[in-house]
This record gives sequence, C-alpha cells and structure tokens, in this order.
Amino acid sequence: MHAPADASLRIACERALAALRLGRARTAEAEARAIQARAPGERQSLWILGAALLDQDRTNEAIDALERVVAAAPRFWAARTDLARAQRAAGHYDRAQRALRQVLDAVPAFEAAWRAYGDTCVDLEQYREARAAYERARQCDPHARRLEEAGAALAAEDRRNAERLFREILASDPSHVGAVCGLAAVALAAGRAPDALRLLQHAAKQSPHLPLVARGLSQAFVDLGRLNDAERSLRRLLLIEPENPKNWVQLGNVYTRMMRQPEALAAFEEAARLNPGEVRLRLSIGHLHKTLGQRAECERAYRECLARAPAMGEVYWALADLKTYVFDDAEIAAMQALLRDDGDDVDQAHLRFALGRAFEHRREYATAFEHYAAGNRRRRKTIAYDIRVFEGKTRRVRECFDAAFFAERAATGIEDPAPIFVVGLPRSGSTLVEQILASHSNVEGTFELPNVLTIVREFDHSDAAQDAYPEALRAVPRERFAQLGRRYLEETLPLRSGKPRFIDKMPNNFSHVGLIHCMLPQATIVDVRRHPLDACFSTFKQHFAEGQSFSYDLDDLGRYYRCYLALMDHWDEVLPGKVLHLRYEHLVRDPERQIRRLLAHCGLAFEPACLAFHETKRAVRTASAEQVRQPLYASGVGYWKHFAPALDPLRRALGDCLERFEDDA
Repeated sequence: MHAPADASLRIACERALAALRLGRARTAEAEARAIQARAPGERQSLWILGAALLDQDRTNEAIDALERVVAAAPRFWAARTDLARAQRAAGHYDRAQRALRQVLDAVPAFEAAWRAYGDTCVDLEQYREARAAYERARQCDPHARRLEEAGAALAAEDRRNAERLFREILASDPSHVGAVCGLAAVALAAGRAPDALRLLQHAAKQSPHLPLVARGLSQAFVDLGRLNDAERSLRRLLLIEPENPKNWVQLGNVYTRMMRQPEALAAFEEAARLNPGEVRLRLSIGHLHKTLGQRAECERAYRECLARAPAMGEVYWALADLKTYVFDDAEIAAMQALLRDDGDDVDQAHLRFALGRAFEHRREYATAFEHYAAGNRRRRKTIAYDIRVFEGKTRRVRECFDAAFFAERAATGIEDPAPIFVVGLPRSGSTLVEQILASHSNVEGTFELPNVLTIVREFDHSDAAQDAYPEALRAVPRERFAQLGRRYLEETLPLRSGKPRFIDKMPNNFSHVGLIHCMLPQATIVDVRRHPLDACFSTFKQHFAEGQSFSYDLDDLGRYYRCYLALMDHWDEVLPGKVLHLRYEHLVRDPERQIRRLLAHCGLAFEPACLAFHETKRAVRTASAEQVRQPLYASGVGYWKHFAPALDPLRRALGDCLERFEDDA
C-alpha cells in the first residue's frame, strides 16, 4: 500500500527491495538513493534506504531516513518497526520498545515486530517477555508449517530435501530468518562452517538475540574452533532460555572442547535435571567422570543408564571401554540375549564389541575375535569408505609436498615453538606420549585438536569436487601460511593455561606434516609408532565414535598402515630431522632413555615427573584414558599373537612392511 504509483519507480523500488532482502545492503542503498534523486521523499524507497543503512550499521543515518518515512506515513508499520530496530541499535531500548508496542497494538500478527520486540526485551533484561515475544513471532510466521517440515527432514539427515524446502521459503521471502538459519544448519551438517557463519551473521542483522540464531552461531563457532565466541553466544542464550536442556548440552560440549571438564559436567547435570528421562545425558555424564578419572562415579552413571535402558548396546560398550571392567555371567547373558540379525547396526556393533572385550578378559580369544569381527561388519555397513581414495590422496600429498615445494616456501609461517604435534595411528601409544609430555612443568596437555583438519577441509572444499587439497596449496601466497599459523594459535589459545608449550594429539595429522611445517615451522612433531600387527588389531577391536572409518576392515587397516609408513618416510626425505619417530615397544622397555630422547627433541629439560606420568592428574579424553593412569607395562607388546590364526587378511595387506618390525615381532 506504500508502493509508488509511477510504474517505473515501482519497478525500481522492487529491485531495491529484492537487493535488501538478499542481504546486498550497499546495492539496495544505491538503488534507493537513485529513486530519491528522481522522486525526493518517496516513501517506499526512503524506507528501503533506512533499512539498508541499518544493515550497514550506519545507525544514525538510518534513524534519520526512517523518521522521515514515519512522519509522512504514520501507519507504515514496516518502517515503524525498522525505526524501532534502529533506535534499539543506538541504545534507546525504552523508546524502541514503546514504538514496537504501538505497532503490535495495531498489527498483532506482525512477525517481524514481535522478533524486534523480543530483541528489545533482551536488551532490557526482560527475558520472560522476550521468550513470549519470540514464541508469538513463531506462531505468526506464515511459513511455520513448511519450516517444521524442513526441520524434520534435516533431523532425519535428509539434507537435500531440507535444503529444497528452506530455499522454497526464501524464494518467496529472501530475508526469512528461520529459513536462513535452516540453510545454515544444512551447511553445518555438511561440514561447511564458514558458509553457515555467513548465513547466521546475515540472520543476526534481522534479529540479534533470536535463540534460533544464537544456537546456530554457537555451533558454527565450535566448528570453526572459536570456542570463546561459542561460550559467549551460549551464555547469552541461556539468559533467554535457561530451561532448555539442549542449550546446556551445547554449553557442556563447548566446555568439554575447552578442557574445562568440571564445568562441562555441571552443564550436563543441569541438562539432566531439566530432562531426566533422557538416558544419553546420563551417559555423557559417565563419559565426563571417566575423563576426570572418577571411576566409581563413571560406573555408577553407566549402571544408571542400564537400569533405565537395559537394551542400550552403547552403554555396555562404555563399560567395556573402561578396559579393566570385567563383565559377570549375568551381564554377558544379557548382552547375548540382545543380539539380533535384524537389529540396528550401530547398536548391534556396540554389543558385539562389548562381548569381544568380555571374552577377551576370559582369554577365550577365538570367541572374542568372532564378536569383534561381527561388530566390525555391522559398523562397516553404516559408513561409506573406500581405502583407494585415501591411497590416492596419500600419493598426491607426496607428489605435492616435494623438496622443491619447501625450498620455494622457506621461512614461511609463524615462528612460534609452542605446539607439539603427536601423530601416528590410533592405539599406537600417542595418548601415553601425550601424558608423559603433559607431566612436564612447561607443557600443557590438551586432546585431539581438530584445527588442522578443519583447515585441510576448507582447502579441500575450495573446488566443485571438494577434493582440492593438497594441490590448492601451490597457489597459496607465502603470507597466507603465516595467517593460517596465527589462526591456529588463536583458536587453540582457549585450551591453554599459560604454559609455554602445548600438545596437539590428533593422530591423523601425520598426513599434514607438510602443511603444519609451512604454517608453524618451529613446531615440534613426534610420530609414535607401534608394531603394525599390534597397532592394527588394537584398532580393529576398538569401537570409535567417529573419525576412524578405515578401522572396521582388516584389509583396509593394513593398507592404511602402509600409506602411513609411506608418508612418514616421505617427510623424513623432504624435511630431514623434522619428525622424531618413537617406537612404543622401545618406550615401554627402556622408558627413561626414550623419554629423555623425546624431551630433547622437544627442547625440554628432563623432569622426573615425566617418568611418573601416571601420577599426573589431568583430564584424558581418548580410548586410552584408563591405561595412561597406570605405570608402564609391556603386556601389550606382541598381544596380537593371541589372535594370530584370524589375522591372515591383515598380514597379507601389510605385506613386506612387516619386515621393518622384525625386532619387535
């Protein structure tokens, strides 16, 4: 009803409005100013101009333009709402709230006004009123049913259908906050956190305090390694929605990533109080007690889970993964009774791995292997993994990071010796080495940090095939490596407490030694290596929650190990002396000599506490959490021999690389 009568002006206004709704504020401003030049004071374009200025944070200019619109057209409710948003942005919260009440009295079903009203209530610390306003906005949304449908598709992991539905909403309303947040959720599910952050920041321009936006932003910040930002976002969200258990779970996950386990435990306990029927919350609480070395509390939490959900295979595996937990006859019988050929693959895999551990403790190795093999077959069905892809990627990494590559990029990156990268294969002793290093007074222990893998994924996704790494690095300017190194140090800063050195124990970083060296040339790298039959079989009988898709098939494991050896040999050739290779078998047989060697490579003075690492009190989040709290033992060396008759497929896949380990056979 505020559209200009002149057809050419109307078309120009529509073009400017379309640009505004698509988030192109500068274009919208230019279009609106051109219309104002032709028709000074024209209301529609003046409103668009004010809104475009507001989107650019030019608040005073926006207020001036929007006040002129409202003075000329007092019932122009969209302009009044945007004027209130601008007043709010300028800190005039009471004035903005009064103006929005006038709008809502006149137009009670105006969704955008309710959202803006909720934002002013948050600014005024009227959190109950804010919740009510955001709920009214949701109820007034003409696309509410379609949004619910898209959300259900996303929850069912049908990303393609969810994205289609969100885009259909945006086709009719390009600035729809819920649909923009939905697309961000799709991007997060696909591992595209930078895309999600851009979308969410656009949504935040429309409603800075909306809980839907805050939840998305916190997850994007986590995925990008910006943990302090994630914590701040969640703390603000909890002021608005303190009774939402999902918010407490998300905060608990952030604190877990920040190595603030006691605070994570408190957050999960609050979530469990708010949602006492959710067994998985109690399971997470058990995991946190395990991380903190609180064994009795851990077992108590797991047993409480079983009391509530006696058919939940994951709980049995959690008990088995304590390593020293011994199942009694009744527990074994209960697990066997739950085995189903037609059962859920992941749940059945958990049961099989737990039964494997139970029979292994009884030294019934053949029966144990049958269960481990069955568990791996069930788990393998749930993932898409092709070892040939990894073999091809390994070959490309070796070809890209040749001697000439490093010669051309000498003296790149950030000169900071703080990081110590511990790499290798899972179950090869990396957690033990981390615990030894973290016992040193100058070293901070963290956990398996995802930051390098996130950078690699971003390079990978820089082409349409999402397979641009490592070749994309050849076009990277020298200064970009310094930026990446600085980014890595900034992202990991929240995990550090002021000690001069810290550990990144992501085993999979063995593939990315070249990138690490370019970003952080003074970083220390330690490769922890174990006899391939012990390392691979120990991995085969470990159920990983995520990230180790190669571990569920003996042939895949053997071929993966060969790729690992080939890459480590390559790094020795092109970066001689960069990587210290530490053999697990040598470490447990001659600990003091090997620990002194390790500390010397890291540039650290010897400290007796590193020999007494098992006495160090710290949170440990890996599968070896219980084991590194014990003194060194050699019983794991050659342990594969108990299962030797079943390991022929692994032997064949490993091939001649076994000859390199004959001294530890």
